[in-house]
Amino acid sequence: MGVSPVRQPASDAATRRYDVVGPICESGDTFARDRPLPPLAAGDLVAICSAGAYGSVMSSTYNTRPLPAEVLVSGHDYAIVRVRQTYDDILARERLPGWLPVKQPGGARSRGAA
Repeated sequence: MGVSPVRQPASDAATRRYDVVGPICESGDTFARDRPLPPLAAGDLVAICSAGAYGSVMSSTYNTRPLPAEVLVSGHDYAIVRVRQTYDDILARERLPGWLPVKQPGGARSRGAA
């Protein structure tokens, strides 16, 4: 599986060995182990050329993580084909059944929305 930095390093940049893991379950979401890459810092982006279950078709909002933007790339051309999801987008799909008592701030109880 190809893993490479989005910002290309200098041609003489030294490499370090990294485990490239997912952001949710680092013990199970492993893309590459002991992969030589140029030094990376927090916030640096890497391209994962084959994402398996992290691809769009298998994406979900597990642990209330918003879906990322989806970008289509062809040579030097690219386009955002799906905008990044927000927390408000996720919560807008939630509904409480009318029979469920909901605790209000201050301790009062009311019925959930229908």
